[in-house]
Amino acid sequence: MLMTVYHATSYRYAEPVTRSTQYIRLTPYESAKQKVLKWHLQMPRPATELRDAFGNVMHLLALDAPHQEIRLVAAGEVDVDPTDDGEPIGRINPLVFLRSTPLTEADEAITEFVAPLRALVRTRPLIGLTDLMSAVLEHMPYQSGKTSVDYTASKSFAARTGVCQDHSHVFITCCRLFGVPARYVSGYVYSSNGEQVASHAWAEAWMANRWVSFDVSNSGRAGGSHIKLAVGLDYADACPVRGVRLGGGEEELSTSARVKTTQQ
Repeated sequence: MLMTVYHATSYRYAEPVTRSTQYIRLTPYESAKQKVLKWHLQMPRPATELRDAFGNVMHLLALDAPHQEIRLVAAGEVDVDPTDDGEPIGRINPLVFLRSTPLTEADEAITEFVAPLRALVRTRPLIGLTDLMSAVLEHMPYQSGKTSVDYTASKSFAARTGVCQDHSHVFITCCRLFGVPARYVSGYVYSSNGEQVASHAWAEAWMANRWVSFDVSNSGRAGGSHIKLAVGLDYADACPVRGVRLGGGEEELSTSARVKTTQQ
């Protein structure tokens, strides 16, 4: 599927920011599944492009002059293969993704929740994790505005609701309890009815020597309608923009993302 993306993010500050550093993961990377035909990042000044520890394309933007706004725009065209055969191993050992993080640490409630599925995941992992995906969504239906980016898996699980980030964190936490490596994915998703938020997140689990996708919020696989931006142990590793600043006071964030097919 050929898709076009427009994603704008603006940070406004109540007071001047003396200096800031932004870590920007807003560039899809080439793979067997997706081909980047054209892509452009609009930033306040040129940034340094590099690959982070997980192989994601990252831009390091350093602003050392006072400013009260940062505007970032990512736009381009990506051709995505609708066939989801999983992604090969890559340069990082999948066992790295067994490591727990503060955002994906299991508590007693999550440990008890996954216990009935342990045997099935061990003997028939694809069926077991598919059942897990359904169980997570049933326990915590999608609802925006009830959680925030700093919610841990255990906190959103206790709230019994969440968005794609929360679903992915809980699913990943459960996978690691089973001894199955799992990673967080950030990206975009196309929805024909326009109701799906274009900026999205899902999970991938390592099985049968490949990374298999699980889009918990949409109760399915990440197929031709998904564009992958970055992967990591959790949201903090793969989020589109993350930064530090000196000064600025209160911050106001506004963001919008649109994904369309070339037929629209």
